[in-house]
Amino acid sequence: MNNYEYIIAGLPSLSRDWKFNEGDFNSFLEEIKAGCSAGDRELVGWLEKGFDDESLTAEFYRDAMSCRNRFIREYFTFDLNVRNAKTRWLNEALGRPAEKDVISVGTGDDGGTEFRGIWGDLVIPGEFEQAQKLDSILRGSDILARERGLDDLMWEKIDSLTTFDYFDINVILGFLCKLHIVSRWARLDEQTGREMFRKLVDEVRGTFRGFGAGNETENNNNKNIRI
Repeated sequence: MNNYEYIIAGLPSLSRDWKFNEGDFNSFLEEIKAGCSAGDRELVGWLEKGFDDESLTAEFYRDAMSCRNRFIREYFTFDLNVRNAKTRWLNEALGRPAEKDVISVGTGDDGGTEFRGIWGDLVIPGEFEQAQKLDSILRGSDILARERGLDDLMWEKIDSLTTFDYFDINVILGFLCKLHIVSRWARLDEQTGREMFRKLVDEVRGTFRGFGAGNETENNNNKNIRI
């Protein structure tokens, strides 16, 4: 049986600049999971998988958007929107086709992204109200400010998803998402920020390994990106 009141009462109050006094993200995660039912641990497992970049495939997002839990569905729909926007921004900066390496979760022959989840909700990942704000963040010239802006946007989304939740699993899921953001910034410095950008560039190239060999245009465009 879940004891949400007990679990939530024991959680620290997070801000974007909150610091770990003891332990780390994984220790908090395991402590929280220990107090959850098997069903709720399964929901936490969605987040664990979603925090692993290697797991973020079209199949993962499609399954997440059909999850029985509203927070999981809406959080990963938003996460996909943000990731695809970052990919399109990099494609533009690198002079690549606009939709290259963009994750499409559609099931139709047209390869679109719109589909209806098992809960009857129409999922259109490419349409979301924060698109203009996200575009403004991505076009910023400072890499750390850009990353912070993206995380601030995710933080605001998490808040909106848990506005009317008080003592339920969604509060715990939202806390873990925020804690994951905090853990990232706890170890972030300027050099790490630059490495994060290079990692992002590598990610959107997919499995392509010919970069720099016979791809003069893309290579030259890459040099012009400020990191």
